[in-house]
Amino acid sequence: MIHMQDLTIIVPTKNESDNMSAFLSSIPEDVALVVVDASDDDTCEKINRLRPHHTVIINEACNISAARQIGANVAQTPWLLFTDADVIFPDGYFDCFNPADDEAVLYGPKRSAHAYVAYYDMIAKGQGLSHLAGIPAATGSNMVVRKDALKAVGGFDVNLPCNEDSELVWRIARAGYKTRFDPHLSVYATDHRRLEGGCASKTLHSLARCFLLYFDLMPARWRYKDWGYWRPQE
Repeated sequence: MIHMQDLTIIVPTKNESDNMSAFLSSIPEDVALVVVDASDDDTCEKINRLRPHHTVIINEACNISAARQIGANVAQTPWLLFTDADVIFPDGYFDCFNPADDEAVLYGPKRSAHAYVAYYDMIAKGQGLSHLAGIPAATGSNMVVRKDALKAVGGFDVNLPCNEDSELVWRIARAGYKTRFDPHLSVYATDHRRLEGGCASKTLHSLARCFLLYFDLMPARWRYKDWGYWRPQE
């Protein structure tokens, strides 16, 4: 069991003001929170107002990979929960952390309660099948990582603009650490803007990049481009 005093939640933010109230209200008041913010809206002001305690905000205009690594560097706990501001944690989520002594990564799916439910369920099933095949399929919205394991493999590749979560966990697994996928350890998406641009295109984008990254087939000139993933959303 991971106790709350041994856990830090790390979340990168960029103009997430509309999502912060739901996100913050779903996490325990006594768990440490590190926010690495690149916003030009009132995200930081809202966080300071809604959660003034046990919260550190770092203002840094960087990509998501660097933001996750900055948060990890600041955290003082042995376990790190990486997530995103467009999710909420259901009741009981923080009572379900039970990694074995030899496990360095525990991750679960991102689901939805009100839109694109079938799509998120399909992705969750895919994660489970991938894990059974020996390929961890972690998502940065919902993964708990032992800090010493993250440090041992050199942390996130801070130049990756996306898929940094999967790439990190592959290196952790290849270093000999155990990982576990728990289908019951779900978070719930509240913002579906990327899916509104097309579920198929988003899925193909992720599958193609992950295939090339996992098998080290990604040309260097492609590795550090996002292939349009972070194009402005309406």
